[in-house]
Amino acid sequence: MAGISGGKNYHHGDLRNALICAAVDLATEGGPERVVLREAARRVGVSPTAAYRHFDGRGELLRTVRAHARVRLAEAMERAAAREPGADDPALAAERRLAALCRGYVGFAVEHPGLYRAAFCAGRPAPGEPPAGVPAPPEPEIRAFTLLKESLDALDRTAGRRPAAGAAAWSAVHGLSLLLLEGPLRRLSARRRDDVVETTLAMVVSGARTR
Repeated sequence: MAGISGGKNYHHGDLRNALICAAVDLATEGGPERVVLREAARRVGVSPTAAYRHFDGRGELLRTVRAHARVRLAEAMERAAAREPGADDPALAAERRLAALCRGYVGFAVEHPGLYRAAFCAGRPAPGEPPAGVPAPPEPEIRAFTLLKESLDALDRTAGRRPAAGAAAWSAVHGLSLLLLEGPLRRLSARRRDDVVETTLAMVVSGARTR
């Protein structure tokens, strides 16, 4: 997320940014459950009262962390796509980009499980914390899904694609990611996990085509 910088200490006038950094660290370490405003304040070295001047409560802080995690996920997908070699055949190039984006999606989940889970969490208040007085803003479209849709649009222009292919592709990589993190696939060796990922991506690309 733009505006978030590293570091454990904050400069005068930049407490909000420091709290976000601390909250992102908490999510990285233990997922969205670890994101608590009081703990972020403790890490930064300020009182909870000071922290509440910048956030209504845990719900708002968690929504901010979630937005940051979604940006990180999209960036990982774009990096994976940038590493993929191109192709003279537009259809093949579109298929390779789709597979690379999906590979980056799953790779981010495996490498950063805490942030990945935070990217799709519900920004609820902590137990005993009163609900925020200001309604949450409308949810922006998730960039990761936009990247998949754009890639499928490119495939549509070259080879055609099946209806609802975007949702199907997202469902496949999201479900696989959860199985690798929290399901029976979490016990796979790295080599076997890579085989499962590549097989799934081949099915995603094949299933997206109309011919």
